[in-house]
Amino acid sequence: MAAVSRRKGTQTGTEPDVEAVLDDLYTTPPADFVARREELAAAAKGAGHVDDARRIHAARRPTLAAWAANLLLRSQPQESRRFLELGQALREAYRTLDAVGINELSEQRRRIVAALSGQAAQLAQEAGHRLSDQVRQDVESTLRAVLTDPDAADRWAGGRLEGALTPPSDFPGTAPPTGTAHKPRRETTPRPSARTRAKNELAERRRQREEQLDHARTAAEEAAQRLRDARAEEAEAEAARQQAHDRHDQARKQVSAAEQQLRQARQELQRADREEQEAAERGHAAADAHARARREAREADREVKRLTSRKR
Repeated sequence: MAAVSRRKGTQTGTEPDVEAVLDDLYTTPPADFVARREELAAAAKGAGHVDDARRIHAARRPTLAAWAANLLLRSQPQESRRFLELGQALREAYRTLDAVGINELSEQRRRIVAALSGQAAQLAQEAGHRLSDQVRQDVESTLRAVLTDPDAADRWAGGRLEGALTPPSDFPGTAPPTGTAHKPRRETTPRPSARTRAKNELAERRRQREEQLDHARTAAEEAAQRLRDARAEEAEAEAARQQAHDRHDQARKQVSAAEQQLRQARQELQRADREEQEAAERGHAAADAHARARREAREADREVKRLTSRKR
């Protein structure tokens, strides 16, 4: 059973491990992949890691569908691990189920793949890339391959897909469903002991098939419930983000209005300062004029008294 991420990416000192660098590189949108690859390769080469730089430079840009599948794996590690485990359980169940059981599991498989590909499309859109219908079909094809083919599961678990995966026509080890269960051929002249053994073996096979079918159904239902829960959490997070965005806009408008009021208050203050200064200057000029007038009045009064004293 492949792990969701076989390379967690350790660090030595301050330099990232090349495996972690490659993991992050394959979650880079395809439009930015080449530029980011060359940047990382140059950094590794500049640090003296020539082999690492060569590996990074050799990385091939993924298609949009492969990038979305890589992004899903890295962004939803728990769901991806359960999806891989579900694929293993389904492959085990398909080896022994009859046509009716296969049809039931196929329907559940389609629902889970559709739900998980919807998550991949949502993650891609949040990263700024809306997936077309054709690209979403390629993502679903990749996820079906992961459920069907263990080699495809291992490739997806590596997190570095370069292109979409194609599922085989049917689960390995199963015959094409015909709509009816195969009935054991009855011998023309079975001996009683052989008939009893055949019945017991048939009953045991049926019991095993029922157990495997129940296990697969439970796993599929749990996976579907987890996907629904994840979608609900994403919806709540989106609602909270929208509320925060609205509050941010409101606060920004309030800050803008406050800044406008502050600018107006500063302008009013500057005008008041100018008017106060002008009034002070006029007050000083008036005081000076008043002082001059008082001096002139005193001088005129002395002159009058002097002239009056002469006439006497």
